[in-house]
Amino acid sequence: MSASLFHPQAIIEEGASIGRGTRVWAFAHIVAGAVIGEECNICDHTFIEGAVRTGNRVTIKCGVYLWDGVVVEDDVFIGPAAVFTNDPRPRSRQNLPEYPRTLLREGCSIGANATVLPGLTIGKWAMIAAGSVVTRNVPDYALVKGNPARFAYWICRCARKLDAITDGRSTCACGRTYTLTDGHVSAGQDIRTRRQRKLPRGRAMEAGRLPGRGMAR
Repeated sequence: MSASLFHPQAIIEEGASIGRGTRVWAFAHIVAGAVIGEECNICDHTFIEGAVRTGNRVTIKCGVYLWDGVVVEDDVFIGPAAVFTNDPRPRSRQNLPEYPRTLLREGCSIGANATVLPGLTIGKWAMIAAGSVVTRNVPDYALVKGNPARFAYWICRCARKLDAITDGRSTCACGRTYTLTDGHVSAGQDIRTRRQRKLPRGRAMEAGRLPGRGMAR
């Protein structure tokens, strides 16, 4: 695990909890009470309120503000300038007694400049295309795009499109298998070779086994 890094121009309030190996860059502001997991990357010009919770290995790119009510599970990617809201009917100087929970499930990716309305759940390993406006829950392994965001196709955990679902099953080129039941995709057997499982992501992409994310980094 890499060492933690807190930029001298980051603001980390006393009472914020930050896990081992997490990096917090310049002009990030983490409010007292916030809980950040291990090995996260909190980029420049980000703001995290006190009731926010994130898991481990989360990436929060520049210009992202996470408000009370946002819960982020492990391995989530939040692209630059993605927007989250926590009040469906906001008025100045009127605060809710309790904010709706917006849940980003394990491994999902939020594209640059996407907007997520309050109280929604983004499913495991789902992907929100850049610039989309999300107004409803997103299923696991779904890619959605547009304004309002609509289902486009199913994707693998590796981010490759699942091209063909035959008899309710699909096998990605990376070796993972999936089952489609009642309109929802679930992960099945992982038939990747031992070499594929151990190959670093960069080398796997060079070898053509894994696609790029297709989203701003």
